[in-house]
Amino acid sequence: MTLNTAPICTPDPVEPRSYSDAGEAVAALKHLYVEATEYLQMQFQAALTGGTPECRYRAFYPEVRITTTSYGRTDSRLSFGHVAEPGHYAATITRPDLFENYLTQQIGLLMQSHEVAVTVGPSQTPIPVHFAVLNKVDMEVPQDGVLPFLMRDVFDVPDLETTNDAIVNGVGFTYEDGAKPLAPFTAQRVDYSLARLSHYTATDPGDFQNHVLFTNYQFYVDEFIAYGRDALRDPASGYVELVGPAGQRVTADDPDAPMNDLPKMPQMPSYHLTRKGGQGITLVNIGVGPSNAKTATDHIAVLRPHVWLMVGHCAGLRNSQSLGDFVLAHAYLREDHVLDDDLPVWVPIPALAEVQVALEEAVESVTQLEGYELKRVMRTGTVATIDNRNWELREQAGPVQRLSQSRAVALDMESATIAANGFRFRVPYGTLLCVSDKPLHGELKLPGMASEFYKTQVSRHLMIGVRAVESLREMPLERLHSRKLRSFEETAFL
Repeated sequence: MTLNTAPICTPDPVEPRSYSDAGEAVAALKHLYVEATEYLQMQFQAALTGGTPECRYRAFYPEVRITTTSYGRTDSRLSFGHVAEPGHYAATITRPDLFENYLTQQIGLLMQSHEVAVTVGPSQTPIPVHFAVLNKVDMEVPQDGVLPFLMRDVFDVPDLETTNDAIVNGVGFTYEDGAKPLAPFTAQRVDYSLARLSHYTATDPGDFQNHVLFTNYQFYVDEFIAYGRDALRDPASGYVELVGPAGQRVTADDPDAPMNDLPKMPQMPSYHLTRKGGQGITLVNIGVGPSNAKTATDHIAVLRPHVWLMVGHCAGLRNSQSLGDFVLAHAYLREDHVLDDDLPVWVPIPALAEVQVALEEAVESVTQLEGYELKRVMRTGTVATIDNRNWELREQAGPVQRLSQSRAVALDMESATIAANGFRFRVPYGTLLCVSDKPLHGELKLPGMASEFYKTQVSRHLMIGVRAVESLREMPLERLHSRKLRSFEETAFL
C-alpha cells in the first residue's frame, strides 16, 4: 500500500450538539480539542518509533456554530456580541483552555442577543500536527528527511488558506459550507501566532495580560521589573506574579528573587505583571523598527487584548520642545510601509477618546501638572513613523517638507505601525512618546547628551503608561472597545 492511497484514520466520529449555556458549550469545545490533539499526539509518537505508517492520520479543530433567522435584539451601543444579519456563522476554535473566559463571554453575548442555542462539534479544518504537539515538552516535529516518511504524507501540516488574515482584512472569508466567520481569526491563524509568540518573546502565551505596553528600550524593562517588585510587596495592588522570559517568576512571597537575562535573549523579551483574570500588564520590548512592531502586534492580536499602548522614545521636530518632553499622538503620518498591503495608507487611524483621556490624566497625575501648565512638558499632535532609522542623512528638502506639511511634532519608527495594527485588529491603541533627541535642531541622540534624560525621565514615562492602563482596566469593555474600530459587517466575537 502506498501512502497516496492510504486510508485516512480519524478519532471516532462525534455528532454536533446544541447548547443553551455558554459554559457548557465551552466545556464541549475543550473536550473535543483535547480528544483531537491527544489522538494526533499518540499517532505521532507511534510514527516516530514504528517506521512508515500505513495510514494517514487526521483530527479536526472543534467549532462553534450559530444560525439566526432574524436580526435579533441588539444593543446599538455594543460593538460586538451579535451578527450583522440572519444566516449561518461559524468559528474554528483552538486552545479553549487558554481562551475559556473569552469564549464564555463571547458565546454568552451571542446567545443573549439572538436568543438561540449554539452548536458545538468537529469542524472540517484539520489540525496540523505541528500545533497538536506544540505544548508537549517531550515532543517536537523533526525536519523533513529525518524520518523515513514525508511528514505531509502522513499528517496535516499548516495550510496558508486558513492561516491568513482574510477575516480581519475584510476580504470576504467564508468557511467551506458558506458559513460566515464568528471570530476575527481562524484556529490555525491563532495556533500560528501562539507558536510565534513563544519563539519571539520566550514566554508562554498564557502569561500575556489584557493590557499591553510596547517599548523600544531596555531602560523601560528595568523600570517595569522594579515597579513589579514594589507592586508585589503591596497586597492591595492585586498583582500576583512578575513573569519574565524562560518562565522566570517573581512572587509576593519573594519579591526580590532574581530576574536574570538569558544567555541568548529572545528577539522581543516580554514581562508580565499578572493579575487574576489576565487583568495585569504585559511589557514587550519590541526593539527598533516598524517590522518588529508589526510582528509583535500581528501575533499578540490573537489573544484579544483590551488595549495596547506605545511608550517609547522619539525625535522632537519642533524647536519649542526639550529633551524629556512628552508627545501624545492624536494622528499618525504612516511612512513605515510594512502595512501597506493590509491597510492602505489612505485609511485614517483615529485617536480613541477613551485612551487619549486616560493618557493625559496619567501625565497629569505623575507630573503633578494640569491645564495650561501641562503644555510645558507635553504636546499633542501628529507623530510620523518611518522605516529608515538614518533619515537624517538624506537630503532634507523632501522629508522635512512632508513633516512640516503634516504638522508632525515627533518622529519614531514604531508608533504608527502599532496604532494601525490596533485599528486593523480592532484592539484599542494609543501612543505617548518621550523626546530623546532633536535632529533638526542639532541635538542628536548621542550618549553624553542623552544620559541625564535617561536618568530622570524613563521612570516617570513608564509610570504614566502603567497608570493609563490601570485606569483603562476599570472601564467597561463596551466603552473601551469603541465602535470606531468596527466596520460595516463585523464578527460577533470581539
